[in-house]
Amino acid sequence: MQKGKILLVEDDELSSELIYEYLSDCGFAVESVSTATDGVAKVKNESFDLLLLDINLPDFNGFEVLKSIKNQVTLPVIVTSAYNDTERKLLAFKYGASDYMTKPLDLEELEARIWLQLGKNSEIKIESEKKVFEIKNKHIYFQHKQLDLTTIEFELLSLLIQNKNNVMRREELVHALSSISSHRSLDNHIKNIRKKIGDNGTKAQYLKTEYGVGYKLTF
Repeated sequence: MQKGKILLVEDDELSSELIYEYLSDCGFAVESVSTATDGVAKVKNESFDLLLLDINLPDFNGFEVLKSIKNQVTLPVIVTSAYNDTERKLLAFKYGASDYMTKPLDLEELEARIWLQLGKNSEIKIESEKKVFEIKNKHIYFQHKQLDLTTIEFELLSLLIQNKNNVMRREELVHALSSISSHRSLDNHIKNIRKKIGDNGTKAQYLKTEYGVGYKLTF
């Protein structure tokens, strides 16, 4: 059963083959191209459910692709890059990326992020020995109980789950989530999520504050 149509824009032949084979085995219909020019043409002339876009391409970079399609095509875009710096991440989100992954890619994590973007996350389960965060049918379950989240809280917690055990800068979160307008608004949503998972802000077990930097979900 086909689960969605994905356009892969990746110039590294080995990486392209590995991603193509893995996602095809998962049931996705995958088309791959190796240049930004071909990627833009495909997106504008064909129908896809998701774009998987490398930043470093031989003709022009992925940021130019994002700018080129931003006002003409609406589809989720997962950006991949060998660089993990905040500046590139913020640029990607500014130009319309839905998510950002640093290479080398963990293909199971990539599949989970694709499901999240497609809104078909019935198969996603991210767990540890202690607790379970599960994203299923556009809901998040904590310790096997469904959390009553607003849309913004769902998007925020989903992003933190995707980046578990890594600090996410407040600037990254605000730029990634267009519904959050300021750092103060972000802090209020974090506070509400903590209440719903029973986490103490001053001695948080799961949703931790990295003072002066941002937040980290640890489990």
